[in-house]
Amino acid sequence: MSKRTSIGTWAYTIGPYAKNPIDFDTVCSKLKALGFDGVELGAFPPHPNPGNPNGPDSEWPGAIPEKSQRAELAARMNSQGLAFSGIAANLWGEKLINTDDQSKYIEEFKKNSEFCSDLGIQGIRVDCVQPPTIHREIDYATAMDRVVHTWKTCSDIAAANGQYVTWEVEPGFAFNKPSDAVRVHDAVDKANFGIQYDTCHGQMVAVIGARHEGGKETLPSQIDYIKMLSGRINHIHLIDSDNTCHKDANGQDETSAHPPFGKGVLNFDEIMPELVKAARVPHDWWTIDLCFYPDAWQATADCKVYLDKLVAKYG
Repeated sequence: MSKRTSIGTWAYTIGPYAKNPIDFDTVCSKLKALGFDGVELGAFPPHPNPGNPNGPDSEWPGAIPEKSQRAELAARMNSQGLAFSGIAANLWGEKLINTDDQSKYIEEFKKNSEFCSDLGIQGIRVDCVQPPTIHREIDYATAMDRVVHTWKTCSDIAAANGQYVTWEVEPGFAFNKPSDAVRVHDAVDKANFGIQYDTCHGQMVAVIGARHEGGKETLPSQIDYIKMLSGRINHIHLIDSDNTCHKDANGQDETSAHPPFGKGVLNFDEIMPELVKAARVPHDWWTIDLCFYPDAWQATADCKVYLDKLVAKYG
């Protein structure tokens, strides 16, 4: 059976689209017309989400806190022939590394896990929340202990709901070196916890060494990084890389730029066989990520055509 295809909806709500986001129903209609099998939900305003972390849900665009609302959304997706390939949980307002009390983070994760359970979503994406500069303030061992213990708890919460947790290692967050990915993953040591491999982030964190604190740690190619992560990858994002980062409001490197297929330097005929071999993905989804690309809406159709070719060859 060939891979099912999806795309992250956050590409149409944040960054260049933050001031004029594309509503969820419009996104779904277009993706269905293009032949996608589903969407990967950015579970934060204005797209469907479990509710306001800090106040009334009535003031939170896209909030669907009630089970009846979620059942309605699930039915609407099903009627369109679309499914959810996973979610990016809205945990960026929480503290993870810069506090010794992760209870708020864990509670918010639990809320997202229940949201996923109601919608039939299997996978929950997490990251380290704080930027890599946090390593200048918190010593490595303390930071790692906080992340590992929190994610152990979150993995148990997800497991109880039949879900897996996938950590996206990227330049914009702490523990973004290749050895960090292995070290943190193995320390969490939960069967349903793994690494989300994004081919653009893989290039930036392993080959370019973007935003590495305390000296760069690079490898000759993504192939070396993928081999390092063998057996640890449980979710896949596919997109090109031009060896640059997206810039924040101050013009500083933030995270990987995510240009569409063909607008970067990646050789997918080299990457895909190794990635397929190294992954232990508990589902049949491959997902496009156009995060922060300024013309993501216009680029979606061509990216789908390219992804279909990758599925035909390697999926």
